[in-house]
Amino acid sequence: MKLITTKQVAVRIAIIISSAELLIMLLLRVLPFEAGTYSEAILDTVFLTAVTIPAIYLWVIKPFVDARDEALAQISHLAMTDPVTQLANRRLITDHLGNMIASCVRHRDHVAVLLIDLDGFKNVNDRYGHEAGDAVLVEIAKRLKSIVRSEDVVGRLGGDEFIILLQHLGAEETTARESLLRLAEKLISMVNVPFAYNNKTIQVGASIGIRLLGFEQLDSETAIAEADRAMYRAKAAGRGRAVFFKK
Repeated sequence: MKLITTKQVAVRIAIIISSAELLIMLLLRVLPFEAGTYSEAILDTVFLTAVTIPAIYLWVIKPFVDARDEALAQISHLAMTDPVTQLANRRLITDHLGNMIASCVRHRDHVAVLLIDLDGFKNVNDRYGHEAGDAVLVEIAKRLKSIVRSEDVVGRLGGDEFIILLQHLGAEETTARESLLRLAEKLISMVNVPFAYNNKTIQVGASIGIRLLGFEQLDSETAIAEADRAMYRAKAAGRGRAVFFKK
């Protein structure tokens, strides 16, 4: 919806008031009785108010407010969204993770950070160009979102690094670790599936660092950094695998 300008607002109000006043003056001339000047002024004021207020609201105020709200929503979306993949960006991820950690400590319910780095992504950019690289990022984003729960958050930190925030993993650490490993294996397998781009077959892999968060106080950036350290351990161990962060 296009935001109406101040000039358009003034023109619309002028059209409404002048049209309403013309209609009222015509109606007053055909009244079956003779109204005095004072009575005519009162009738004119009442009719003008009754006619113009709804018209101004529907044609001026409501479109202006709706367009403004839509513009603000778009600005907020752009500020919190990665422009390539349309996933949550680092700012939104950090804010959401902070809330998750607070809830985790309060409710004694494990949460986790999965940091995913694409293996072989640089080769895609070097061989096929950055448009192909962007296509890979978009495809991987779709695959990651398709495999996690609706309550979980998938984001892109930048480059070829993705992140998944998982909550409600339960109070039992062993159970949480087992479910995280199963999920990580599914993610790695799904990322590995080749896909077609401009009559070419492109394939990348994934190394995953997992930071399981228990009930300790921790800030978002530290949790992400520790998941990142685990991811680099996964790469050093041969890539295409998931590794838990160890202190």
